Amino acid sequence: MSLPALVAWWVLPFVLPLCLYVAYTDLSRMKITNPTVIAIASVFVVLGPFLYPFDAYLCQLAQLAIVLLVGIVLNAAGVMGAGDAKFLAAAAPYVALPDLRLLMALFAAVLLAAYAVHRIAKVTPLHKMAPTWDSWHTTGRKFPMGFALGPTLALYLCLAAVHGS
Repeated sequence: MSLPALVAWWVLPFVLPLCLYVAYTDLSRMKITNPTVIAIASVFVVLGPFLYPFDAYLCQLAQLAIVLLVGIVLNAAGVMGAGDAKFLAAAAPYVALPDLRLLMALFAAVLLAAYAVHRIAKVTPLHKMAPTWDSWHTTGRKFPMGFALGPTLALYLCLAAVHGS
């Protein structure tokens, strides 16, 4: 992995709870809240200058801007929700570009698992543990992507903490 282990160790205690909160709020309210996304981005903005050389820090921040612009276009086209686009933008600076292939594979696995778990829980008595969650009542193509996006970033940072450069 290209993300330095030191970077992952420093950001993980702050970002991990936020990633889990993203999964929870998307399951319960079908929303990824702005304060959570801002907090995720803020952790990088605050800690990044201490963890990266300045030029590398600026490149990582540029990833945030690029992903946000692409996310806005995809949201306008109806491809993804606004919260998903904002989360992806806030998560982008944490990802080392050479790890993008690994991240996509990790996301695919987490998405399949999240989808299966959600659909199974939705049609079994498990959903009675949280009967008011909005994600149980969605129809059609709606799925709480934060349930996959949050854990993907969390797992990526955990893997980088152990196997990072």
